Amino acid sequence: MRGFLASSIGVTCAAALALPLTLPSADAAAATGVPGVPGADERLGAHVKPATTTGPAATTGPATTGPATTTKPATGAGSRTTPGPAVGGKPAAEARPVADVKPVAGAKPVAGAKPVAGGKPGARGRPAADALSGTTRSLPLVPLDGSDRAGDTGRPQGLPRRDVAPFSLLGVVWDDPEAELRGSVQVRTRATGGTAWSAWQDLEAHNHEHAADPGTAERDSGRVRGSTAPLWVGDSDGVEVRVRPAPAERGQDGRTTAPRLPTGLRLELVDPGEEPPPGGAPVDVPRANSLAAASAAASAVNADLAPLGAPLIPELTKAQTEADLLTTLGLANTTAARPYVGPRPAIITRRGWGADERLRERDFAYTKTVKAAFLHHTVTGNKYRCSQAPSVLRSIYRYHVKSSGWRDIGYNFAVDKCGNIYEGRAGGVAKPVLGAHTLGFNTNSMGIAVIGTYTSAAPPKAAVNAVARLTAWKLGLFGANPRGKTYLKSGGGNLYRKGTKVRLHVISGHRDGFATECPGRRLYGKLGTARAASARLQGR
Repeated sequence: MRGFLASSIGVTCAAALALPLTLPSADAAAATGVPGVPGADERLGAHVKPATTTGPAATTGPATTGPATTTKPATGAGSRTTPGPAVGGKPAAEARPVADVKPVAGAKPVAGAKPVAGGKPGARGRPAADALSGTTRSLPLVPLDGSDRAGDTGRPQGLPRRDVAPFSLLGVVWDDPEAELRGSVQVRTRATGGTAWSAWQDLEAHNHEHAADPGTAERDSGRVRGSTAPLWVGDSDGVEVRVRPAPAERGQDGRTTAPRLPTGLRLELVDPGEEPPPGGAPVDVPRANSLAAASAAASAVNADLAPLGAPLIPELTKAQTEADLLTTLGLANTTAARPYVGPRPAIITRRGWGADERLRERDFAYTKTVKAAFLHHTVTGNKYRCSQAPSVLRSIYRYHVKSSGWRDIGYNFAVDKCGNIYEGRAGGVAKPVLGAHTLGFNTNSMGIAVIGTYTSAAPPKAAVNAVARLTAWKLGLFGANPRGKTYLKSGGGNLYRKGTKVRLHVISGHRDGFATECPGRRLYGKLGTARAASARLQGR
């Protein structure tokens, strides 16, 4: 199964669409209701609207080297070759759109939370041109002791309290991605329209393990910068920052060495923009010519799973998923031929969470297969409502691309604390998209990030269940057993040297491939639960 699926990856978008590595479903395409899709308050399906984007992708990124391949997207319906027939003989383009949405079974909304109505939060002071796409503002840090020695990296740096344009997520970046920030980074903020300042909050300074592998085109693009993990603070218009070097250390030779901060420290303030307006392109009439080229391309790679421009990929039953996979593989739909694959879960697309496709690199990068899934937490904090999760994702996306210099958001998928599943890096949710999530092990794997910080906080049951549902389906497409182990070759890191073949759990935590605290002690402790549930969903 894995061999067939891997060989289906084409080197052009047209080839990928002609023989997609997806699970087409006539039943799903013709459905007028989508069981298991969010619909109430914090369930996002009822609020998901197509984002409005203008213009093509700004730049064309370099081709990915090594085991990955890079695919150029279509520029609209006119650039597609005739797609292969979906199950039932109907092309995906003729699929009927998703209509009413219903709550995901077993997922619960956060008590007391309310949906964002019309994207009001963050509107204060935001330029009209940036209302949808958002903004990133970069402020150089200065010495905090009042000296004019800006180049002295041995001194604390930061920014005194100041008023700024509205933002919701922040982080600190520096010039050299190989330089480690040995010290502490703290921020405090003021909510928009308020007068009270928050307590000091720590940023995770050791974030370099979330990155593209050494020697890849993405890593060696010349645009990558060192960065802290981002922090979601909600709609704010005041900020204060302090960055302090670690205390001096005594070496084995008896000499005392004082760590120095990296050069080029800057504060990045990210405004995710407004929620896509209700008056945007109608979901029930998806048209390629209503989408910008980059947006159409990002949607086209999922065209056999959902209508072009759809904000949501509907869930399927296990029987539907198995039948579609057998049809894709050209096998008889018999009991003896049943594959081990979980039912496809509902997935909110990039268009659904409002990704501005002009930010990312134009091309898609693929690896050969998906042998393992690495679980992460975003370390962005837990002070968000699930109705705000699209805003958090847009902010992380901006921070990864505009601030950190990556080609796209690093994770292949994201999960919020209510159990909603989101498409991450562009290229197709059923395809082996090359991510930038686990330094040294991005090849032949996928990265799933649970939005939040789960070092001391317990991850919600809905989020763990969503991880199980997602892995049961995606790993099943490539014949991987969630309870099993597999071998991956290290691309280089602090646990395994480059070229080392490492035996890992098929569902692993980030810390299994790199010496890091991620995905947090409490979330890591739920891996066994997720593996068992995922295997059961596959029918093992």
